[in-house]
Amino acid sequence: MAKRYAAVAITVNGIRLALKLGERLADTEVFCYAKYSENVQDNAGIGRAFAEPVKALLPKLFRQYEGLILFFSLGAAVRLIAPLLEDKRTDPAVIVIDERGEHVISMLSGHLGGANRLTRQVAQLLDSHPVITTASDVQGTFAVDLLGSEFGWRAESFAAMKTVSAALVNGEAVAFLQESGERGWLPPGAVLPEHVRLCGSMAELQEAPFSAAVVVTDRQLPEPEAAALGERTVVYHPRSLVLGLGCNRGTPLEELEAVVLGTLAELGLSLLSVRNAATAAVKGDEAGLLALCAKYGWELALFSPEELNTVALEQPSEIVFKATGAYGVCEPAALLSSGARDLVLKKKKSGNATIAIARVSFAETEGNKNE
Repeated sequence: MAKRYAAVAITVNGIRLALKLGERLADTEVFCYAKYSENVQDNAGIGRAFAEPVKALLPKLFRQYEGLILFFSLGAAVRLIAPLLEDKRTDPAVIVIDERGEHVISMLSGHLGGANRLTRQVAQLLDSHPVITTASDVQGTFAVDLLGSEFGWRAESFAAMKTVSAALVNGEAVAFLQESGERGWLPPGAVLPEHVRLCGSMAELQEAPFSAAVVVTDRQLPEPEAAALGERTVVYHPRSLVLGLGCNRGTPLEELEAVVLGTLAELGLSLLSVRNAATAAVKGDEAGLLALCAKYGWELALFSPEELNTVALEQPSEIVFKATGAYGVCEPAALLSSGARDLVLKKKKSGNATIAIARVSFAETEGNKNE
């Protein structure tokens, strides 16, 4: 099984410390410079000796591992890593540790790559001092480019990310509107800055004076709204929609996909906010449904006839009951999977498919701590 992290050490003390970390940090492979590895004991069998120059080794590791942990000087690390950089959204986390283990430095991809989180974790394991220079972390607030990452929120575009992040850390007025999604997005221990205004509606946000804005919604913002917000707005789409789907046997992927995309467009909902699809257990082997979910990375929730029949329907179908043992498929499946009481879209039939949409019911107990 592939490891997540690669630790690289080139001195005797660095190798000993790297092996110590390898024993404590799961999914870590330790690369030890062969010249100084002969007398270093590796009881856990986690170390691999390398004889090539570290300059030749790092390019191989850079794209293979989620994070690199380098046990040598920061200056050397900068010179070696600089030619490998491509994009902050794809570059791995890189942290640097001095060979005495006194300081653990977040060097690259602090937010999106997870270097800041890894720095804190490693520092705790080695009883070292974490060194993090990212402004939002130092100020104890939230990072715009990590907003909702633990929930799977997806940014519609990264074009304004730098602008909005700069406004946040520099104390400019930032408007924040959340229409859907989890409420507990503020990191533990972080505080909401006074210059961030939480708005209750799009109308309030548009009337508020702001230098930048963040909108969290499962809607696809119509052109007038998008134009009014301008280019200093980051839009996040939480995974808050569940598609209840039913279909005749053998309905192809293309037809199901057209129904889904067309319906979302008609309702002004974002494809990025679909969390999963749901259907009857008897449809669990339906090739078109499985292909659709695979294409978009959705899980397919399956429910037995008994489960589906626990949901009261306005128009129970005897035809569906004869075929599946349930009086309805797409509506009860969407409600059961989402935990919602009401549907965003009641059953809509289109050709060989039916679709219903529900919005995920996020528990009240997850907190209104950001308000």
